[in-house]
Amino acid sequence: MKDGFIKVCAATPDIKVADCAYNTANILRLITDATNLGTKLIVLPELCITGSSAGDLFFQKNLIDSAKQSVLDIAKETGDIVSVVGFPFQYGSKLYNTAAVLYNGEVIALVPKTNLSAEERRVFSPAGELCYVEFGEYAVPFGRDIIVRDENMNEFALAIEFGDDLSSVIPASSYHALAGATVIASLTAAPELASKTQYRKDIIKTQSAHTVSVYVSAVAGEGESTGDMLYGGENIIAENGTILEKGERFTNSVVYSEPDLQKIVQERIKTTTHEQLADYTTVRTSFTLTETMLTRNISEHPFFPAEKSELNERCAEILEIQSMGLKKRLLHTNAKSVVIGISGGLDSTLALLVAAKAFDKAGLARENITAVTMPCFGTTTRTYNNAINLTTSIGATLVDVDIKKSVLQHFEDIGQDSDSYDVTYENAQARERTQVLMDIANMNGGLVIGTGDMSELALGWATYNGDHMSMYGVNSGVPKTLIRHLVDYSAETAENELLKTTLKDILDTPVSPELLPAKDGEISQKTEDIVGPYSLHDFFLFYMLRYGFSPAKILRLAEIAFKVKADRKTILSWEKVFYRRFFSQQFKRSCVPDGIKVGTVGLSPRGDLKMPSDASWAVWQKEIEELEKR
Repeated sequence: MKDGFIKVCAATPDIKVADCAYNTANILRLITDATNLGTKLIVLPELCITGSSAGDLFFQKNLIDSAKQSVLDIAKETGDIVSVVGFPFQYGSKLYNTAAVLYNGEVIALVPKTNLSAEERRVFSPAGELCYVEFGEYAVPFGRDIIVRDENMNEFALAIEFGDDLSSVIPASSYHALAGATVIASLTAAPELASKTQYRKDIIKTQSAHTVSVYVSAVAGEGESTGDMLYGGENIIAENGTILEKGERFTNSVVYSEPDLQKIVQERIKTTTHEQLADYTTVRTSFTLTETMLTRNISEHPFFPAEKSELNERCAEILEIQSMGLKKRLLHTNAKSVVIGISGGLDSTLALLVAAKAFDKAGLARENITAVTMPCFGTTTRTYNNAINLTTSIGATLVDVDIKKSVLQHFEDIGQDSDSYDVTYENAQARERTQVLMDIANMNGGLVIGTGDMSELALGWATYNGDHMSMYGVNSGVPKTLIRHLVDYSAETAENELLKTTLKDILDTPVSPELLPAKDGEISQKTEDIVGPYSLHDFFLFYMLRYGFSPAKILRLAEIAFKVKADRKTILSWEKVFYRRFFSQQFKRSCVPDGIKVGTVGLSPRGDLKMPSDASWAVWQKEIEELEKR
C-alpha cells in the first residue's frame, strides 16, 4: 500500500443456482486466497450467493433467509480485506438486488441496485432513500450513496455500482466519483452476447477515464443457469482508461492487480471539474498498511504505447499535429519559406520531415524549405552525408555553410583559446549556427524552425540563445525517446529508397551535439554519456510532471521498468542529475519560442509549466540524498 498502490481482485466463484451453502464455501475460498496474497479489496458478482438466474425462486423465503445468513457467515470470516458480494435482501415488504460490503468480521454497508431491467422489476425494487437497517447484530447503512473510506490509506474511497448502471444516461459511478470515490466496485450478471466482450471492455475503459477512477468489475460466470442465457465470467480491472488486467471469457476468472490510487488523486487535483458532492454517507475501514508487491506492468516508455500497431497510430497522429501546427503558423505569418539547421541527427531530421508535411498541406513547394548544414570542429563525414542525403530525398534546398572560420575569428575576437574545449568552445558554435539560420531566414523572408525536443528542454541541454532559440519549435512537445519512433515510423512508411536508407542510418547514429573534435572520424561527444540515458530522463519527466510523484516513488517504478537494464544505484544517480538540471535550467524554458504540444506533458511557460526560474530543489534533493543512504 506504500506509494498509493493497493492490491485488488475481481473474482467469479463456482456456484450452483440456489445452493447458498455451496456458493458460500467457494466465495470464502476466494476471499481467503485473496487475503493471503495481501489483497485489500475483492469484488464478486451480482447475486453470487444465490446465482443471478434463480428466477422466481427469489420469492422463496427459504432462499432469502439462507442468502442473508450466508452474508453473515462470510462476514465473520473476513479480516483486513473489504469484500463485496451480491445477494437478494428483503427489507420490509420489498426485495432488493444488493451488494453487501464486508470488512473485519462485519457487514459495514448494504448497497441496493437502482437501474433495473423490466425482467428484474418482476422480482426486485429499485433503491430508495438511504436508511439504516438491522442486519445481524448491527444497524447497517442501506442505500446507493455510500462511500467506504479507509482511515490509514486516505486515497482509498470505495463506492458500489452494478453493471447495468453503465447503460444509464448518467451512471452511478459518475455521481460516486464526484462524491470522492476513487474505486468503483462493479457487480455484474449480464448475459453474454456476440461482440459483448469488446463493448464491455470499451465502456469500462471509457468510464474509468471519465470518472478518473479505478474500476473493478466482477461478472457472473459458469454455474449460472444456461436455460436461456450464458454468462461469461470475464472480469476487468481498469485504472483511468487503462485495462490493468482482464480475465479470460467463458471461465470463472480471478484477476489481480495493483492500481495506483495516489495517481488517481493527483490527477483529480489537476482536474478542477471534479467538484465533490457532500450528501454521501461515509463508512470507515482501517487497513493494516503493508508493502504492496507489484505485479502490474510498468513500461520503460510511459510517453507512448508498447504495442506496435498502437504506436504506429500514435506516430501518425503526432506527425499530423506537428505539421498542422506549422501549417497554421506559415499561413498566419504569410511565410513562404522556412529555414532548418540540419545536422544529420534525430531532432533536425524530424523537424525537416514535419516541415515537408506542413508545406504539402499548405500547398507550398518543398524547395522553399532551406536546409542548412553547418559543419564545424565535431562534424563527422557520416552525419554530414546523412544531412545532405536527407535534404535531397525530401526535396528541400540545401545550403552548406562551413562555420569553422567564423568561429575561430570569434575566438580570436574575445580571447578564447581554440584548444580549450570548454563551454565557451561549444556554445560559440551553437550560437554561430543560430545566427546563420536567422540571417538566412531574413534573406528568404522565412521562419527559423526549432529542432530541440522536450527532453532537452527538461534537462536544459541547449545553448541559451543558440539552439535554444527559433521562431517556431515543432519538436518542443516531443520527448527524445518518442522522436526515435517517429523517425522510424517515417522510415517504414517512406516510398523514397534514399530517404528510407538515410533515416535508418540516422537512427543508428549516436545522439550528439558534435561540438567537440571527432576522433578518428567518429563522434567523440555522446550526449547520453554526459547527461544520462534519455530513456531514464523521459521516465522521470513523465511521472514527475504528469502525476507529481516523489523521487522515491519514481525510483521504485523505474527499478521495476528498467530492472534488466539498470540497477538501483545507476537509476538513482541519474535521477539526481535530472532533478538538479530540471530546477536549475528553468530559466531557459521561461523564454522558449512557441511550439506545438502533442501529449499530456508539456513544458511551455504559457500553457503548461508555470514554474519560477529560481525555484529551489531542496525538498527533492533531501529525499534523493536520503534514498542514497539506504
